[in-house]
Amino acid sequence: MKRIESVNDFVIKFANVNGSGSASANELFAKAILRMGVPVSPRNIFPSNIQGLPTWYEARVSEKGYLGRRGGIDMMVAMNPQTWDADVAEVDPGGYLFYDSTRPLPASSFRKDLHVIGMPLTAICNATYEDARQRQLFKNILYVGALSMLLNMDAKVIETLFSEQYRGKERLLESNVRALHAGREFARDHLDPIGLQVRASSRQADERIFVDGNSAAALGCVYGGATVAAWYPITPSSSVAEAFQKYCSKLRVDPSTGMNRFAIVQAEDEIASIGMVVGAGWNGARAFTATSGPGVSLMTEFIGLAYFAEIPVTIINVQRGGPSTGMPTRTQQADILSCAYASHGDTKHVLLFPEDPNECFEHAAAALDLADRLQTPVFLMTDLDIGMNQRLCEPFKWDDARQYDRGKVMTAEELEAGKDFGRYKDVDGDGIPWRTLPGTHPTKGSYFTRGTTRDPYARYSERGPDYVYNVQRLLKKFQTATMLVPQPVLRKAARATRLGVIYFGSTSPAMDEALDTLTEAGIHLDALRLRAFPFPASVAQFLADHEEVFVVEQNRDAQMRSLLINELDADPARLLRVLHYDGTPITARFIARAITEHVHAEASAPKRKAKDTTREQAA
Repeated sequence: MKRIESVNDFVIKFANVNGSGSASANELFAKAILRMGVPVSPRNIFPSNIQGLPTWYEARVSEKGYLGRRGGIDMMVAMNPQTWDADVAEVDPGGYLFYDSTRPLPASSFRKDLHVIGMPLTAICNATYEDARQRQLFKNILYVGALSMLLNMDAKVIETLFSEQYRGKERLLESNVRALHAGREFARDHLDPIGLQVRASSRQADERIFVDGNSAAALGCVYGGATVAAWYPITPSSSVAEAFQKYCSKLRVDPSTGMNRFAIVQAEDEIASIGMVVGAGWNGARAFTATSGPGVSLMTEFIGLAYFAEIPVTIINVQRGGPSTGMPTRTQQADILSCAYASHGDTKHVLLFPEDPNECFEHAAAALDLADRLQTPVFLMTDLDIGMNQRLCEPFKWDDARQYDRGKVMTAEELEAGKDFGRYKDVDGDGIPWRTLPGTHPTKGSYFTRGTTRDPYARYSERGPDYVYNVQRLLKKFQTATMLVPQPVLRKAARATRLGVIYFGSTSPAMDEALDTLTEAGIHLDALRLRAFPFPASVAQFLADHEEVFVVEQNRDAQMRSLLINELDADPARLLRVLHYDGTPITARFIARAITEHVHAEASAPKRKAKDTTREQAA
């Protein structure tokens, strides 16, 4: 039987029980590979309860630097009897199955095309430790030790990680190191070598950093000048506010007085939190909230008020599976339409689509600038895959000379000089009016903020022409936003092609690998990564330049495709769906297979009209 053999290029998946302490051990394993200079991209797939249900941890090891899910598993560490059959079925032929062999299993439990590695983990722990909790925790370290020997990993690297984790806790350090070496020694003495290996690389992961998107977005808010955060806990966004609190405690405390220069409020619900943020934005503070799809649903009336009254608001939406409660701990890109048009009536909102933690940092700061500049709600559209998983990315950069863009704020001096102030008047032709902040002038520049129709000077009006003027001006402002938002990133094919592909957000790392795979197979596509809505003119040009364009996204209803059709009058027949929505991050193999099947189908029947749908994932 052939076996999978690869150095620094494989996928290993851990199947565990939630609450068993496996998460820290699995993360230790991934970080050790990273410390050896080999890029690794881990993903934690966990249930929405605290303890007992299945959890998985998938680590993609790729010296080429691919950070998306590849698809397929080369080695399964099967530690959960509840999911045994599904876990075994997931391994590629010729792959490896590592399991706890304390209790013998019948031959029917195994596949004949897999290499089985049994280690009596429970028996070893029962013989070594008396405390039940220790038996469970050190079982995780035992399998990390055994895997490190099988994969030829450097034990000193893991010991260094232990010393950093347990600094000042020598007893814990010593016991973990002993368990690690016990696992290594068992593997050395009792287990056969395997074809997967980790070899130290001189790349040292290109000096990139290892961070999750929620922490990055929170730090971006700090650097972007946010001083107010109001939030209500909801998975998977809660750690944004928690990280903001941590960073502000270090960076936003007056050194001379010890007073906090920030305000963080955990509100009673999402409605209250967005109301506080709208009030803070109206008062001139840079303010944000962090939530997920169900929270956005509750916030829509206040979002409509901020849009119509033109109040700066930043909303970080860490998307999850929906609708309703949906899949709280799974990822999707399924809030695109609900955020783009949030609230009743005619509304359009700015959306930013970061691809990794680095862009979470950059776009969070940019969102605060854009909200002020455009006087409108701005959504940072991340998701669970980016937000809660640690990812390799470029180090954050910040220019200390950078000035916050507060937009058109009229000063007391300008008012005193007699400058005309119409709160909702377009005086510059870009649709963006001037505003004043409370207290700017004792007698001038005040206005009544309302969610009802008004004239350009903020006076209540039900006149049709006043309403039309206002909503048309808002459209003009939205058009101005196309030149201010982050622009798309174009990746040209090696040769001219009639095919294009559009993608965005957390789909990006898998798409990078899929494009290389397709090119090797002789399928060439120009690729455009969207980074914002409204769409800049280059997006319409990209559609015009290609006969067919695949739109890759992680939702059932092809929401980005619908947005392109609605906003750019794109021909639906030329926009081909590639949809993945089972709650796990999309894989490179899924994308490449979907596009390949369509291209081959067209080649075999050139006169047949192209199908609108290329490949959709079964629900």
